[in-house]
Amino acid sequence: MIKVEKVTLYHITQKLKVPFTSSIGYVSDRDSIIVEVIDCDGVSGWGEVVAFSTPWYTEETISTCFHLLKDILIPLVISEPFKHPDELQEIFKRIKRNQMAKASLEGAIWDLYAKKKNISLSTALGGVRNEIECGVVVGISSLSNMIEQITRYNEEGYKRFKIKISPDQDMKIVEEIRKRFPDLPLMADANSSYTLKDVERLKELDQFGLMMIEQPLAADDIIDHAKLQEKLSTPICLDESITTSEDARKAIELGSCQVINIKPGRVGGLTESKKIHDLCLKNDIPVWCGGMLETSISRAHNLALASLANFTIPGDISSSSRYWEQDIVDPEIKSVAGKISLQNGLGIGFDVKKDMIKELATSITTIK
Repeated sequence: MIKVEKVTLYHITQKLKVPFTSSIGYVSDRDSIIVEVIDCDGVSGWGEVVAFSTPWYTEETISTCFHLLKDILIPLVISEPFKHPDELQEIFKRIKRNQMAKASLEGAIWDLYAKKKNISLSTALGGVRNEIECGVVVGISSLSNMIEQITRYNEEGYKRFKIKISPDQDMKIVEEIRKRFPDLPLMADANSSYTLKDVERLKELDQFGLMMIEQPLAADDIIDHAKLQEKLSTPICLDESITTSEDARKAIELGSCQVINIKPGRVGGLTESKKIHDLCLKNDIPVWCGGMLETSISRAHNLALASLANFTIPGDISSSSRYWEQDIVDPEIKSVAGKISLQNGLGIGFDVKKDMIKELATSITTIK
């Protein structure tokens, strides 16, 4: 039985080494809320709010998540003992959406649960591999800068490369990158910047042998994506459109995509991520784990999730040093030849640097 005694929320701010730009947002300073759950036996579990400071990716923000956690979700968890993290879905059912707030608390409790069971988070989730292949994301910038980044990451052994595109910056970039790297495992992320009026333009991407084009149409759409997929030979990957396993089921039945990107924060946590994974496995839809410019706490959760059988495409899980001057876990999460080995420790398998988190914190709030 898990009985949560208290939850501490650490609001931290870190500067990214390199500002990140996509068609829908720009991030240079990354706010995060680190969630520490402690049970009545003194065991700690760690999670993270992966929302941004403004609602450019989803409707949630750091501020809205703090409110939901402090005033609604944490009191629910503290008041109701439970045996397994899966039970949180029923506890949280009365609260609509707010997936990132839910995922942060649920992730910490999954970590706590695995530690109490004396197993790794990967084992608790049903993982089948000990080594995770890594992919990288290259944000929108000058073509020369993008090629320079790809060259460096290719030399470092990364297994998949995602570039950001938009109607103002697409064909020329893809064409030049493909000329320079003809065999590169390359995909393009459009972040909902196109419409069905752009069908002919998007069909031009078919000539470049892309692994997929991610979320080309509206963030809440599965109907128009089905129409677009009929006309493209390039697989469509859905990201923002999939916030629940029900969304995934409908998208698969409609033929809206051939790949799904699973981000635990976007779908409400690891339990729902597993449901989407299992559904996709049953329907021969490969999945991969997306990134949110997270700290290494979420990165550790993502590594455990990506150890499941149907995560056959390298995800946005790369070395922490790409983003931060210092890692907040030990050992540092590091890609070697394009792969990251899972740790053998309990729970997330990494030691959280609590003192460093306190130093980075702009506020610390404990709910008992």
